[in-house]
Amino acid sequence: MSEPLSDSALDQLFRTARTYNGYSDEPVSTEQLHAIWDLVKFGPTSANSLPARIVWCVSDEAKAKLAALALPANAEKILKAPVTAIIASDNEFYENLPELFPHADARSWFVGNEALAHTTAFRNSTLQGGYFILAARALGLDTGPMSGFNNAGVDEAFFADQPSVKSNFISTLGYGDPATIFERSPRPDFARFNSIA
Repeated sequence: MSEPLSDSALDQLFRTARTYNGYSDEPVSTEQLHAIWDLVKFGPTSANSLPARIVWCVSDEAKAKLAALALPANAEKILKAPVTAIIASDNEFYENLPELFPHADARSWFVGNEALAHTTAFRNSTLQGGYFILAARALGLDTGPMSGFNNAGVDEAFFADQPSVKSNFISTLGYGDPATIFERSPRPDFARFNSIA
C-alpha cells in the first residue's frame, strides 16, 4: 500500500500549482522532455492503449509554425515559451495493442469500429494530457494547457504523414513567471459539484 504524499508534494502538484501564461528564460532540456514522457507512460489508459502522440515544439521554426495556427494571444505564448507540446491522439492506436496489451486480442475490439476507436483514443489521450501536466509539475516545471488553435491546420502541419493522428490540445512548458498569472479562480467545495450515491 502506498503512503499519502506530503503536503508539500500535494501543493506542488495541485494546491499551489498554477497554469502559466509566460515563463522565465531558463531553458528546458531534451532530457527533461524524456523524463516527462517516462512518467506519462505509466498513467493508466484503456487496455494500456497509450494513444497519445506528442510533438514537442522546441525549435523557433516549429513554434512559429504552430503559432501561425493559434489565436493571437495563444500565438504569443507559444512563441515565448521554451517548449510547446502538441498532445494528439492516434485513432489507430489499436495496431500497437498486440504488443502493449498481450493478455487478450484487444486489437479486434477496435478494428472496423471507428466510433469506438475514436472515442477511446480521444478519452485516453486526454487522460495522458492530464498526466503530462502532473508529470511536468512533479519534475519542477510549469505548464499552460490551451485550446484556441486550428486543429485541422495543426494536423496538416504536424501530422500529414500520420493521417490517423489528430491534435487534442496544446500546452506551453517551462519555468513559470508569476508575473504572468492573476489571482487563482474559485475552486468550489465538495458539496457543490459532488454527490455520494
